[in-house]
Amino acid sequence: MLTSPARETSLLRAVGVWGLAASIINVTVGGGIFRLPGSVAASLGPGAPIAYLVCAAVMGLIALCFAAAGSRVDLTGGPYAYVEVAFGPFVGFLAGVLVWILGTLAVAAVSTIFADSIGALAPWLDGPAARALILITVFVVLGGVNVLGVRQGVLLNAVATVAKLLPLVLLIAAGSFAVRPANLAWTRMPLPGAVARTSILLLFAFSGVESALVPSGEIRDVRRTVPRAILIAMLAITLLYLALQTVAQGVLGGDLPFHRAPLAEAAARVFGPRGRILLLASAAVSMFGYVSGMTLAVPRALFAFARDGFLPRRVAAVHPRFRTPYVAIAIQSALVCALAITNGFEKLAILANLVTLILYGTCCLAARELARRGVQAGGRPLRLPGSGLIPFVACAAIVWLLTSITRREWRVAAAVILVASLLFVATRGRRSRAGTITSES
Repeated sequence: MLTSPARETSLLRAVGVWGLAASIINVTVGGGIFRLPGSVAASLGPGAPIAYLVCAAVMGLIALCFAAAGSRVDLTGGPYAYVEVAFGPFVGFLAGVLVWILGTLAVAAVSTIFADSIGALAPWLDGPAARALILITVFVVLGGVNVLGVRQGVLLNAVATVAKLLPLVLLIAAGSFAVRPANLAWTRMPLPGAVARTSILLLFAFSGVESALVPSGEIRDVRRTVPRAILIAMLAITLLYLALQTVAQGVLGGDLPFHRAPLAEAAARVFGPRGRILLLASAAVSMFGYVSGMTLAVPRALFAFARDGFLPRRVAAVHPRFRTPYVAIAIQSALVCALAITNGFEKLAILANLVTLILYGTCCLAARELARRGVQAGGRPLRLPGSGLIPFVACAAIVWLLTSITRREWRVAAAVILVASLLFVATRGRRSRAGTITSES
């Protein structure tokens, strides 16, 4: 399912350090941060920054593995490509399935926050029935637009990025003068179990680097660009999140855990009612842009699975007039809408993060395997002090976070991997006859 090396040569390698760093920041800073400060404060109170630092440290280790692997594999596909090159078609297919599930759960989770933001802006749209109507309308509209073949342009992406980042920066700048030191005072030391559970929820706000690295075939000088861009982006994101949590806690104090839109409430305290509307509107624009872009991208995974023989060929059908994978778009939109209507943000986010951590752990091991085999894309690959230990330390940190996962959540993950494995085995003959074996795609 990876792009072949021959096709990779036709891609223009035009993405540099700052372009890739901006892409990582844009993909990572999504709807989660507009909701998560309240959820984190509910678990850890003023000790919430510990979870951010833990999460940033774990993501830093994982990012180093991504950087090391990215300096050795420059195929389009990013982490998925790293895993397939390191471990072969079967594990690569499982990684591809995890990437699809991650996108599906993440879109559903962000959609729930979008509906909550609309309800906060227009109270008459707040409630289970109205929330379901909003979600159905959004996915019918976005699914229809994507079937018609309308693509998001660079301008829309830029507007959505400014719309979500500028109000957050303004809130930090002005809110720092409204912080009450008493609201930041620690009353107790958070328990390690609570930190682990909170960190795995918070991971939702830090994930995204895996998506930004997918176009690796278009990155210039991957050996230098990937690690530098990841370092810049992760540092900027961590500082932004810590500042937002501190301002929200310092302004709202004990009320922070009880707000579904905590940053909007903090803005209301700092700027007045107009500040609340500004934050809610920017959050809605940000999340709508994210859901819109993912509604364009994620169905292509279903299309690729069907094209390669893993799903019925009908799922890979292309509209005769609009030339879009309309069946895959319809199935994906209906699935995400159903998940968003029937589940809350926290449940979807934790399931998404469980999938994310499994994928990240596999990528860390792939980085070690690629180094052991001496795989390289050209030039000297990235070598870090203690690089041989970093993948194992990253995996140990991932295992620690996974200790907070419940049995039910583990059963869901195990069922997904089992179904994907059976699907790979069951379709082997059909894929072989069709000449679309994954390793040759």
